[in-house]
Amino acid sequence: MKVLTPREIVSELDKYIIGQDQAKRSVAIALRNRWRRQQVPRDLRDEIAPKNIIMIGPTGVGKTEIARRLARLADSPFLKVEATKFTEVGYVGRDVESIVRDLTELAVNMAKKQEQEKVKSKARELAEERLLDMLLPKRKEEVREEEGEKEKILEVVRVDNSEKSSTREKLRRMLRDGKLDKRYVELEVQDTQLPMVEIFSSGGMEEMEFNIKEVFGNLFPAKKKKRRVKVPEALEILFQEESQRLIDMDKVIEQAVRMTEQNGIIFLDELDKVAGSESGYGPDVSREGVQRDLLPIVEGSTVITKYGMIKTDHILFIAAGAFNVSKPSDLLPELQGRFPIRVELDSLSEEDFYRILTEPRNALITQYKALLETEGIELQFEDDAIREIAYMANRVNEQMENIGARRLATIMEKLLDEISFEAPDMEENSVTITRETVSEKLADILEDENLSRYIL
Repeated sequence: MKVLTPREIVSELDKYIIGQDQAKRSVAIALRNRWRRQQVPRDLRDEIAPKNIIMIGPTGVGKTEIARRLARLADSPFLKVEATKFTEVGYVGRDVESIVRDLTELAVNMAKKQEQEKVKSKARELAEERLLDMLLPKRKEEVREEEGEKEKILEVVRVDNSEKSSTREKLRRMLRDGKLDKRYVELEVQDTQLPMVEIFSSGGMEEMEFNIKEVFGNLFPAKKKKRRVKVPEALEILFQEESQRLIDMDKVIEQAVRMTEQNGIIFLDELDKVAGSESGYGPDVSREGVQRDLLPIVEGSTVITKYGMIKTDHILFIAAGAFNVSKPSDLLPELQGRFPIRVELDSLSEEDFYRILTEPRNALITQYKALLETEGIELQFEDDAIREIAYMANRVNEQMENIGARRLATIMEKLLDEISFEAPDMEENSVTITRETVSEKLADILEDENLSRYIL
């Protein structure tokens, strides 16, 4: 994959996210620094620590969206997790080390796909040959015992294969042209089901599950079961089997471990929910406890995974949170020190809402047009109508909880509720949304603030 410059990264993010230029710049620089670190001499490379980022801003302004788009741009293992799902060691909840295990698992899948691409053509050929063998079974070899010999010698009598070969080539052409797609074949596939075992464990559940699978994999022989599937599905199953045989898994794991350690990116959302003072009731599960558990991973430690030891020293962490109740300074000082770059994201204005509705490639209006087009209805929005939607979204956010761009989704759903319901039975092929339509549909909700609390 082409290594993008910071300007190119920002340009790609601009296609989907409106505004938030400072956050985009910081993320772009951090990504580029990953590539720069790989180019410096080896003795200095290990000394350069990643510059982790905290994105601070209200909900619905694009923090998660920046992370999602970044995942597609970065040719790196990328994992998004919520800090709220973790808890102190010894209590019910996920162990923070499972973040690194999940990231490694993603890296292994990425490396496996890359290796599969390399052996793709060879695996396709082998899968095709195996399928043709099923469609045209080989003739039984004629065996003759020679008389007059002291030892029995089996001699294979060769038969004329020209007729068989022409039939096979004919079948091959039919297979490639899709003429056999509706035929069924019987395949032998490995049964992946394992005996059910209930495990009680306070932590490291993922590792326990893996060990159990290993144990039972060795105790019980691999069971095969027969499946009756259509030819295209059979070809895909055989392709996967042949790919697996051709791939060197040791090489895949070695590459995945390197990718995780050198290029891994973890997006840690809702970090503000584990900041702040301890709760004065309930069991003594402190928010600080979660921070203390996160600290070694962010600082750099070694985590045991089923693929070996993973060092987290050079994994890039991007944290995000609204920080409307707590502040970044409420985090443990050691954890604050590990996030040197802090970016504040701006609240969205009425003009931002208008741009969000019209400019991005995945704009809400584009989505609704495509959805109703499947029913044969052409949906049109006048410019004044879009501006009115933006105005109303901004006004509702001011009157009630500010949920950012997510407010647009609730307003658009309410606005198009009737059209979406009636679409299959509508006779007209075109519907135009005007400013009057928007005002009429949403006026009563804005007037009745109590009602709008429930609907919007």
